[in-house]
Amino acid sequence: LYFSAQEGILIFYHIKDLEYEIKICADISQPISSLMFSPDYTSLLLVTDQGTVYSYRPAHSGEAVKLLDTSSNCFLAADFLTPGNNYCVSVTISGEVQVWSLEDGTFLSKLNLGIEVHVT
Repeated sequence: LYFSAQEGILIFYHIKDLEYEIKICADISQPISSLMFSPDYTSLLLVTDQGTVYSYRPAHSGEAVKLLDTSSNCFLAADFLTPGNNYCVSVTISGEVQVWSLEDGTFLSKLNLGIEVHVT
């Protein structure tokens, strides 16, 4: 079970039978608004409401790597764009959907929905 603390810490609970182990995986020092696994479960996107997206690879147990920074205070969420793990899609409060390369953080495309977006 992966979850984030308010301070921007990614935590892993390994639960087996009636015992559990807690491990701090990464500290990005920004509140994490959402966590999304890649379709093949090899990468975890850590998304902040400040427009920063990090990647964490559970099998490598390393630090979270900053993939992109949209520097947008109206940034809501991001997710992998399937198939594959090479692209992500993000959305802002104003309804702008953006596509990014996860290899180098390059902005690729956008679509304006023309409506305000909310996450529930």
